[in-house]
Amino acid sequence: MGGLLNPSVRHPGPRAGVPLGSNAVRRATAGPRITSGVTAGLLALLMATPAHASSGAATTPAWAMLAYLVAGVFFILALRGLSSPSTSQGGNRYGMIGMAIAVVTTLATHVPGFDAGVEGDGSWLFVDVTTIALILAAIGIGAVIGIVTARRIAMTDMPQLVAAFHSLVGLAAVAVAAAAYLAPQGFGIAGDDGLINPVSRIEMGLGVAIGAITFSGSVIAFLKLAGKMSGAPIILPLRHLINLGTLAAILGLTAYFTVDQSPWVFWTITILSFIIGFLLIIPIGGADMPVVVSMLNSYSGWAAAAMGFTLHNSAMIITGALVGSSGAILSYIMCKAMNRSFISVIAGGFGAEAGASGGEAKEQRPWKRGSAEDAAYMMKQADSVIIVPGYGMAVAQAQHALREMADLLKKEGVSVKYAIHPVAGRMPGHMNVLLAEANVPYDEVFELEDINSEFAQADVAFIIGANDVVNPAAKTDKSSPIYGMPVFDVDKAKTVFFIKRSMGGVGYAGVDNDVFYMDQTMMLLADAKKMCEDIVKAMAH
Repeated sequence: MGGLLNPSVRHPGPRAGVPLGSNAVRRATAGPRITSGVTAGLLALLMATPAHASSGAATTPAWAMLAYLVAGVFFILALRGLSSPSTSQGGNRYGMIGMAIAVVTTLATHVPGFDAGVEGDGSWLFVDVTTIALILAAIGIGAVIGIVTARRIAMTDMPQLVAAFHSLVGLAAVAVAAAAYLAPQGFGIAGDDGLINPVSRIEMGLGVAIGAITFSGSVIAFLKLAGKMSGAPIILPLRHLINLGTLAAILGLTAYFTVDQSPWVFWTITILSFIIGFLLIIPIGGADMPVVVSMLNSYSGWAAAAMGFTLHNSAMIITGALVGSSGAILSYIMCKAMNRSFISVIAGGFGAEAGASGGEAKEQRPWKRGSAEDAAYMMKQADSVIIVPGYGMAVAQAQHALREMADLLKKEGVSVKYAIHPVAGRMPGHMNVLLAEANVPYDEVFELEDINSEFAQADVAFIIGANDVVNPAAKTDKSSPIYGMPVFDVDKAKTVFFIKRSMGGVGYAGVDNDVFYMDQTMMLLADAKKMCEDIVKAMAH
């Protein structure tokens, strides 16, 4: 039994679209009314719940639609802000404000309550305290988990954290779809006969399918990124035939779901979608992980949008469409940066052939080994140094030592710039995030197309943890799996310093790198962080 909200609050009359004398009247007239002019109107707006038309569909109040529109504007501003490192903090704030508006509006329009009296102005409005307590407890638990995770997670672990977040979005979509299927009346998607509306069945089928694919695919991506599963492509026999057959079955069952809402249809769609999520991501190698992360981000958006239609929630539809479309555009940009089609990435197996043919570094070829002292002396004498960071920098957590080295060079009058490849690292913007954490000035960070022409004039190209993105085979070797991918022209620099743990390994694409063996290249074989620290010490002497 809930507590009494206010003894002076009475039910208003029937709302538009609600038949007089129907059971829907009591549900639709849950908004309070106080006979005190404007104050009564404002409180009615704040506490009103969605009306239900005779069809059972929820009608969102006009003020809530406006609030969702404002939230959508903030989400658009967030995406705009996140497009640049210099405005990313503001973009995050816009996103937080928009989400706060959307959550508060949804809670305000869905106050859990029930009518304790007879129909009419003499009824009291009770609020289901237990349900509200459960909602607040869930929000509190989620907030604590989010805050603790955000504070404890290392910047180098951001890719797997993002993948984990995507999995939660997908799982939430599956849970909402299951709840709507089991209790359609509570979601206003059932007719008088208790059957789910055909349109809602399509939305539900697509939502649960995309959500399940997002969840299981994100789990595999998390395991690969966290090193708990091999980053190499796992090629299954007849994988394309199996994937196409499973996808066809999901689409066919979703269509059949519109005429038969039997439990076996819904749960078969769900199970097959979980399976295809695993099958799609397992054969994708580590070299394609940035595209996979952005692709899963897009999937999570479309899952949220589909569930928004089921819940009749404009904010979810707007947000899901924004996330889905922006993720799809980002995936296209990433594929273009790798000179690969989106379909070839989804098909998987990138680097498998090279790995199978034994893509070990050819140590018998002559190469030069340098030292921290060599690097310190050469860079202090240089006029310009271009730094190319990669995933090895992230693993070694060398960004702070790197920035300290760059600061010393700038004190010597050396021009220092950072070159960031679109697919460097394990997620879009991975290197930008790490450099921002180390307080590297934004105006020193450049994208590939903006800085590539400067390598020919650079005195030193300093490569730290990158490999495939500086491999000239992408320009010269048509048999290479990375052929056609735009890469940095580090081979045109006067001197190249290449930090690498050993000569025995190759990049994620599984191919050797001719830069190792060039006359102007000195290999600095050590942990990236330790090498940068040693260079800093050598510069100080």
